[in-house]
Amino acid sequence: MLASLARLVAVATVVLAITSDPAYAAEVEDYASYDPQTRCASRTQPGTAYLLDWLVRKHPGTGKASTLRSCSGGGTSEHKDGRALDWSVDADRAEQRAQAEAFLGSIFATDARGNTHARARRMGIMYVIWDDHMYASYRRFEQRDYLSSSCSSVRTCSKTLRHRDHVHISLSRAGAAASTSFYTRRGVPTGR
Repeated sequence: MLASLARLVAVATVVLAITSDPAYAAEVEDYASYDPQTRCASRTQPGTAYLLDWLVRKHPGTGKASTLRSCSGGGTSEHKDGRALDWSVDADRAEQRAQAEAFLGSIFATDARGNTHARARRMGIMYVIWDDHMYASYRRFEQRDYLSSSCSSVRTCSKTLRHRDHVHISLSRAGAAASTSFYTRRGVPTGR
């Protein structure tokens, strides 16, 4: 009887610790809407920089491709306002492909409280492009075929434009500013 009571108290303590943890207690953020680049930034936003560093730390053998880009080139890109990153992983290398796929599985998973795509929403991910596919928050991360507007067909398109040598991640303004729960619970200074 005493042993059962001790186990019950131990379980209750763990449940209380988990439910009082801000990571579990906080509501998950809404799905990010599409918010394209509208300005030019002189530096990478703090959430963008943190996420790229975090990815490389968590996935040995991968690297950093790019974050901030000059606004002198044409077109719209969240890279130009410091909200996008390119994580170097190669779809043709089995270990790196597995790392990218594991990352996608983890961000699109449903959490213990039933929140779909919980980590992606907490990270403030607006969309991901990887290996000829795009996953957009504003479409509930439904996988869709992706072909760069610079390509006439997959066969004639470069590995980079097909996003087979990197994972592209564009963040919402809140995610890039490190003001969503993924960053705040890690103490990342915000950019606002």
